[in-house]
Amino acid sequence: MSTAAIMALALAIDSVVGWPARLFARIGHPVTWLGALIAACDRHWNRGTQSQRRVMGGVTVLVVSAAAVIPAILVQAILPAGLWGVVLAAVLAWPLIAARALYDHVLAVAKPLAAEDLEGARIAVSMIVGRDPAQLDGAGVARAGLESLAENTSDGVVAPLFWGVVAGLPGLAFYKAVNTMDSMIGHRTERHGAFGMIAARLDDMLNLLPARMTGLFIALVSRRPRLALRVMWRDAHAHRSPNAGWPEAAMAGALGVRLSGPRVYADHVASEPWLNGQAPDPGAAALHAGLALYTRSMVLCFALLVVLAVL
Repeated sequence: MSTAAIMALALAIDSVVGWPARLFARIGHPVTWLGALIAACDRHWNRGTQSQRRVMGGVTVLVVSAAAVIPAILVQAILPAGLWGVVLAAVLAWPLIAARALYDHVLAVAKPLAAEDLEGARIAVSMIVGRDPAQLDGAGVARAGLESLAENTSDGVVAPLFWGVVAGLPGLAFYKAVNTMDSMIGHRTERHGAFGMIAARLDDMLNLLPARMTGLFIALVSRRPRLALRVMWRDAHAHRSPNAGWPEAAMAGALGVRLSGPRVYADHVASEPWLNGQAPDPGAAALHAGLALYTRSMVLCFALLVVLAVL
């Protein structure tokens, strides 16, 4: 069974259908199911000394990963061979590919920003970033939207597809479990610094190659690939994350804008270096250009999966 064909079909299904609101209202989503398990582990096990929290954080990684991977192994083992097996596997993989949802969420920021509805844009961007939206001007909203678009192109689309190709449904499920744990407990805070450390480190490892691939995809489909590659190579290491800087710096270079920089969260101000710092701030037009760049990146990703499937 071709894992590349499965991932190509899953990407196509998600790009066209997304995850329908009616379906979400009825059964939720696999990520929300994982989230409920992670939240329960956090409530019951995240206590004691830092050492005890670190150990129980490791146990949480094992429990959540097993809850995701074991069903995926069993299902993949009973799927029929041939075309129907590929189709069924793609339908099962589809909910774990967030290509359409990412596009829709960023578009929801771009539309009110283009209409000069700053408050509406702030509300929309608060759905996809953790910083305080009340502190963001138009340029800050646009930067936040573009940074989320770039980072989540890697985390939400390219990395799941990559691990799905490498290890089928179990690989896809494992990556999604780890990435969800990182987003919920992988924070450098007093509560989660020890408990979420293993999840955060594991997520960093799993995203090492996909993040760099994503930056390369963004640069290659841009109208200024050499500049995008140069900015990515120069500035990616300045980012606080070992991975997010690659797609974000490529996006900054490709669009000719600056990203990252100082940002305000609810309880602190993060002094971050600029990516492509000599360029101007982005606006609504840059958000729309970023979405077009994202669409071309997804077309390239799909084409590569088809080539792999044929080979």
